[in-house]
Amino acid sequence: MPDLLTGYVNKKVLVTGAAGAVGSNLCTQLALRGAKVLAVDDLSASERWNLAQIAGIDFFRADILNEPNMREAFGEKPDVVFHLASFFANQHSIECPERDLLVNGMGTLRMLELAREFQIGRFIYASTSAAYRESDDVLTESESSLRPTSPYQISKITGEQYCSFFHSYYGLNVVKVRFFNCYGPGEIPGPYRNVIPKFIYQALKGDPLTITGTGYETRDFTYVEDIVDGLLRIAFSELLDGEEVNLASGVETEIVRLAESINLLTGNRAGITYGRKREWDGHKRRRGSFNRARCSVGYEPRVFLPEGLERTLRWFETHWERIDRIPRLLQGDDDINCFSEGVSRAQ
Repeated sequence: MPDLLTGYVNKKVLVTGAAGAVGSNLCTQLALRGAKVLAVDDLSASERWNLAQIAGIDFFRADILNEPNMREAFGEKPDVVFHLASFFANQHSIECPERDLLVNGMGTLRMLELAREFQIGRFIYASTSAAYRESDDVLTESESSLRPTSPYQISKITGEQYCSFFHSYYGLNVVKVRFFNCYGPGEIPGPYRNVIPKFIYQALKGDPLTITGTGYETRDFTYVEDIVDGLLRIAFSELLDGEEVNLASGVETEIVRLAESINLLTGNRAGITYGRKREWDGHKRRRGSFNRARCSVGYEPRVFLPEGLERTLRWFETHWERIDRIPRLLQGDDDINCFSEGVSRAQ
């Protein structure tokens, strides 16, 4: 495998969903490694300030469903495409199933069609651990859910299937990467965001942390820096061509323990409150195997939850004034327009 410090020098890389947590961190690392990055995002669920303004990153505001704009982006002839943009996530997709299908299904299909037309050397598709069935076992890539419980799961699995078709039929070099509960600096909280930024936001506001369910459900929280390291490695590997691969920490954490840790870390004395379990969320336990990534590209998670939470909290504190002024944080779920222009970032 080429040296990660030199292998990206002068490579052209297209990143969709570039202003989200994974996208922004990925763009920074690519630029630091000498790549020429075209960062695409429509800013419907992210902020321009979240993407570093440094040499090597050119920002292009565009919706992935806007074919002329995306044709212009692909016309730059990137060597690698990281397709991270998506309509995120489960609850949002239940409320807006048509928009979910349009962005995650049609949007991914159009990206694949452009990748084939412009003969892109490598296409990395950001999928999700939501593709897996309910299981008490460690989740490996050989498993997937045949009974999805949300449109988001359906559309992300559909994206994987389109990737498989373009690989087998057209020979497109594709890897389907399944993220496990990514968290860390760059993830701005919101009505449909993940639990860690929601908890930190509530804690910094002095509010009780709201758990939906018993609190004894477990998740595999994977730090964004580790996810990015995995993506950088996977883009080089021919061993994973056409395959699915997990990026996970391999560690289960109970949600109630997560909430307690964040309250302790922030000094929040408001405690914990419990809400009704979400009907789509049937996963009592979730822990991913990263053995395939370890064996094929040398992936190894290095930042585990205690350190990751501290780093994430520092990022929140640094950007608090900006975060706390974001209008969508003041919106209720009913205020979201399902058919407004734009896409969100991947899980």
